[in-house]
Amino acid sequence: MDLGLRNKVAFVAASSQGLGKGVALELAKEGAHVIINGRNPETLEATKNEIDKAGAGTVLALAGDMSVEAERSRIIAETLQEHEAIDILVINTGGPPAGKFEDLATSQWDETYRLLLASAVALVYGFLPGMKTREWGRIIAITSQAVKQPVPNLILSNSVRASVLGLMKTLASELGGYNITVNNVMPGFTETPRLERLIASNPSFKEAVHEVPLQRFGQPEEFAAAVTFLASARASFITGASLPVDGGWTKNIL
Repeated sequence: MDLGLRNKVAFVAASSQGLGKGVALELAKEGAHVIINGRNPETLEATKNEIDKAGAGTVLALAGDMSVEAERSRIIAETLQEHEAIDILVINTGGPPAGKFEDLATSQWDETYRLLLASAVALVYGFLPGMKTREWGRIIAITSQAVKQPVPNLILSNSVRASVLGLMKTLASELGGYNITVNNVMPGFTETPRLERLIASNPSFKEAVHEVPLQRFGQPEEFAAAVTFLASARASFITGASLPVDGGWTKNIL
């Protein structure tokens, strides 16, 4: 199946490792030009080299912390210096700390807002004008299964990621007339460095595998395949959706 992604330009936030890396790699394999981002320059460069070898398009690596306003602005500006506009925006971040409500400081709520919601808003503001001019675009947020079914001991993620879901659903209504689709993808327990850290901090997370109907954790490439389809020309009539990629973990029917 030709997904129509050759020579499309895709910005994938937080893509030096984990789910973001998987998405950037899959988009590059389909022929897209990708812009990747991460805080660690060494890890980011290694990822760039890996995608360069596997993909058909160009790769631009921009180091920086997307939760910091000045760095976000610089990364957006440098992207638009290289590419007049982008076609695909994949909003992604690392996860906030685990913990129960009373274990967390109020400052951690502010940090989580900047990490999850403020970065998403800034990326949309930065890249939306080009999409509207071209009357074509894909905006995809990577959130979490927690927006539909809260995960114990992850109150920061459960709370603030839900606001990203509200943002995406509203944007889908506002931008449909410009041929811009806006969707949300909810990963479940997937074998990434984030899951490794959660298990290290609380071994009970490892037992979550028994709650997954497929009886295993997901792989980044499985998640990336779903995101890549939503980014494609083939998904032109899908917008405002929240797609779980969790092996059946969430129990809700809507």
